Amino acid sequence: MAGLKSIIFDLGGVLIDIDYHKTAAAFKTLGAKNFDELYSQAGASQLFEALETGSITEADFFEQMQAYCQPGTTWQQIEAAWNQILLSFRQPSIQHLDILRRKYRIFLLSNTNSIHKRAFDSILQHETGYSSLDGFFEKSYYSHLLHKRKPYVETYQFVLNDGNMLAAETLFIDDSPVNIVGAKEAGLQTQLLLPGQKIETLGL
Repeated sequence: MAGLKSIIFDLGGVLIDIDYHKTAAAFKTLGAKNFDELYSQAGASQLFEALETGSITEADFFEQMQAYCQPGTTWQQIEAAWNQILLSFRQPSIQHLDILRRKYRIFLLSNTNSIHKRAFDSILQHETGYSSLDGFFEKSYYSHLLHKRKPYVETYQFVLNDGNMLAAETLFIDDSPVNIVGAKEAGLQTQLLLPGQKIETLGL
């Protein structure tokens, strides 16, 4: 890609495999029959947006989710169901970051939350020995710490400004079409990572 100097990576569906259906199924067993209306790849309800922007605490989230679940559902059960979305890291993709950061400035931008951050750091430690992904990137941006999330244009603009990047010289890679739309509106070059595609096969 002409003039490319920086790459911003999504996390879920790009560096770690995820499965929305597993979390939806887990919540349905807890009585939350309409979970798909609350959270999916296409969007998030006000509750989940608040969690992913750090606007509410984990306790707030657990308490509000209990209202959707059958009586007696515990916070631990809700946390376990919520973490069902997280599968395994794509280790060849993680290793490819070492190659890419010799050629480009690379960054991470993830819609996530403190519950998932704790869980995927644990998965990463178990699978690779690394305690965090942050060492692979010049800087990592997590929505719950940033208090901003994709696909809002201001989120991309903040990251570009903070990282001293030019949008026209920056590629954004994500598996979610709605996030790609937001990135395009911010002037970024974009790559929608389709099912089965891996970053190491993009020819970067």
